[in-house]
Amino acid sequence: MQLSCIIIDDEPNAVDLLEMFIRQATGWTLCHKCYDALEAMTVLKQQHADFVFLDINMPQLSGMELAALLPPDTRIVFTTAYSEYALDSYNFPTIDYLLKPITLKRFLAAQQKVEEYFTTHRPGETVATGGTPTPGDYFFVKSGKELRRILLDDILYFEGEKEYVRLVTGKEQMLIYRRLKDIDDQLSLPFVRVHNSFIINLRQLQKIQDNHVYIGTKQIPISEKYRDAFMGVIQNKLF
Repeated sequence: MQLSCIIIDDEPNAVDLLEMFIRQATGWTLCHKCYDALEAMTVLKQQHADFVFLDINMPQLSGMELAALLPPDTRIVFTTAYSEYALDSYNFPTIDYLLKPITLKRFLAAQQKVEEYFTTHRPGETVATGGTPTPGDYFFVKSGKELRRILLDDILYFEGEKEYVRLVTGKEQMLIYRRLKDIDDQLSLPFVRVHNSFIINLRQLQKIQDNHVYIGTKQIPISEKYRDAFMGVIQNKLF
């Protein structure tokens, strides 16, 4: 598969090993090798990459800190010698987490994950190429030290709150350390953006009145920016 990537790691030996694996085992284009986070930030302003191999322990700016600054359509394969960061890494658009020293066998497993990801969807597109999620579809959300399994049908709406998103179901609420735009990029129908701060689940929608939608006890405004697209979806369901 034709994909582009960048290696970001302050250890030359680790960079050389990844470069060898990439050139020998994949059809990917290695766009650049960066030996610190500041160099990577400069490169990524000028050079697009589908994903990056990102070391966590680096001077000046850690891999976790850099991950929060990457372009939102850049996916990440974290590389590190420390397993304790694994759960935190999934606060970001992470495809895989490689523990050093990286073996060829483990690299090939990561290659399969990366290519399966990009076969299913490209950054900025919806997750499901098949369109509407089927009942029982789910994803995992990090909550404290846990990864919580959430059924898509149980979600009422997402509400953006600065650097966080509030996920609301009929039974609970939880905060996700993601931008609402990133979540919007990963969802397809029945989830629809109706406002800069809200994505709703059409399956939970009760009524539309006076430029507002009503879900449970929540009244959510429909902004002018999203009104036409939203009403276009509704027209398809109108008798």
